[in-house]
Amino acid sequence: MSAVDKAVDAFRVSTDKDELDIPLIHRFLSGQAYWSRGIPLAVVQASIEHSLCFGGFIGRSQVAFARVISDFATFANLVDVFVVPEYRGHGYSKALMTAVFAHPQLQGLRRFMLATSDAHGLYAQFGFTALRYPGTFMERHVADIYTRSP
Repeated sequence: MSAVDKAVDAFRVSTDKDELDIPLIHRFLSGQAYWSRGIPLAVVQASIEHSLCFGGFIGRSQVAFARVISDFATFANLVDVFVVPEYRGHGYSKALMTAVFAHPQLQGLRRFMLATSDAHGLYAQFGFTALRYPGTFMERHVADIYTRSP
């Protein structure tokens, strides 16, 4: 067994929100993630409350996170996926995504969306492609919502 295989064996994924390290998640999303810089703690807490969350753990320490917003019937959106920097390169992102896509409530969905600027290779391994019909999709996006002055 390789060192990476051993590391992945030590990695555990849980959807129990009581296990989540909310301060860690907030620190990462507000300070390191390019997509949510400056996000307030209250917004992170509300987003977790209203989503299916996946925490990735080594022992009792959380080292990864992913959140899915879904109606659990037709559509899901994968968001806020990260592995803390010091734990990257050990296969944890693949293990986390494997757990997400194996979750019983996320089976049989017609559309699963995500947005990424830097992890296309990871998500392609799980069947994601560029939009088939980009002309049919629209968005309302406020990029600086957490950092602009009120």
